[in-house]
Amino acid sequence: MSTSGVGKTVQDVMHEGAQCVGENDTLRTAAQMMRDMSVGALPICGQDDRLKGIITDRDIVIKCCAEGHDLDQITAGEFARGLVWVEAGSSVEEALEKMEQHQIKRLPVIDNHRLVGMITEADLAKELPDSKLAEFVHRVYAAA
Repeated sequence: MSTSGVGKTVQDVMHEGAQCVGENDTLRTAAQMMRDMSVGALPICGQDDRLKGIITDRDIVIKCCAEGHDLDQITAGEFARGLVWVEAGSSVEEALEKMEQHQIKRLPVIDNHRLVGMITEADLAKELPDSKLAEFVHRVYAAA
């Protein structure tokens, strides 16, 4: 692993142009978007174009399908809770700390109150030295 993450901002390493699922869209729509974009999580945005939360493929399977709910009746907005995000100009280290603190693997990136991208554990893996990456993995997956 490189040590190139030192001094870089979140915007330097994030995936740009994250696409939102609307808060009133169904979980079927969210699942289809994930399939079409080959992603495991989507930000949830409101009608005001503001970030409301994030939904994962695991949320859909565990909290909807496994519970016998109808994918066409549950909206993405019903999963919008506990929002954690990072500013685009923040350091990679700050993003890492937030992800560790909240034990999450994906983090929406905000600039000027608007969603501009996502940063994931894979993005961090490219930027962190082995020791930092090992520490991150231990902290995020320890309670899993």
